[in-house]
Amino acid sequence: MMKEITKNILTKVIRKRPADSFKGTYGKIVLIGGNRNFGGAIIMASLAAVCSGAGLVTTITDPTNQTSLHDWLPEAMFVDYNDFETASPIIKGADVIVIGPGLGTDNIALSLLTKTFEVAHTNQTLIIDGSALTLLAHNHLSLPKSSLNILTPHQMEWQRVSGIEIADQNPTANQRIADQLKAIIVVKSHRTEVYANGKVYQNTGGTPAQATGGMGDTLAGLIGGFTAQFENKTAATLAAVYTHSAIADKLAKKQYVVLPHQISEALPKFMFKNQESKNDN
Repeated sequence: MMKEITKNILTKVIRKRPADSFKGTYGKIVLIGGNRNFGGAIIMASLAAVCSGAGLVTTITDPTNQTSLHDWLPEAMFVDYNDFETASPIIKGADVIVIGPGLGTDNIALSLLTKTFEVAHTNQTLIIDGSALTLLAHNHLSLPKSSLNILTPHQMEWQRVSGIEIADQNPTANQRIADQLKAIIVVKSHRTEVYANGKVYQNTGGTPAQATGGMGDTLAGLIGGFTAQFENKTAATLAAVYTHSAIADKLAKKQYVVLPHQISEALPKFMFKNQESKNDN
């Protein structure tokens, strides 16, 4: 039976920040992607991670993106994705890894993905998005066994990973592959579905105003930010999916197109309004 993702998930997940907290309380997140042609994707993902409250954000990307990254996001740290010797300990030390936005599918991208899979370990959440999903499918890679893996495909990427044609994608078929992968699967569509722990959840929000490049990158960074901070990773994923569309729905009441970075910029106020109430403590 499919469960609906509604506003009720927000106050169950978004907690009030304790007075004695510091940046380490809210997680270390590493985002890997953004080749020379697709730097915007990893910048949008990083923006979502920072704006959703992740404590420490490091973006591992092509050096051509460093200036733009710091112009958009001085809060994020930068590492050259060609220097895996420097990147490796940072990846190992992260609570959450997001890989794929703007990564591309060349040999550098494949090397980054396979090396990241090799170092991923227990107590880490690994979010696989965008071209990393295409690389996963085309190279028949196995997911890391130790990390909690979250895949965020749109329907064509899910076809590549699952082998299920878009016309044949349905909750029963999708759940069977999700169980085989032992992962949380976020299948992005008009009504995004989340497969987790043997259950199926359907988002209740979303607008055609979101149909623009970078929307999925922003969602991946948002899921990264939420899972870095909040203990229940399934609930955090559901809350991120709902938050992403709820902000877009509100913006779409006054504008024809919702830009991905506008969702990120609205996150701090949205989360403030929808955090746990005093009565929940």
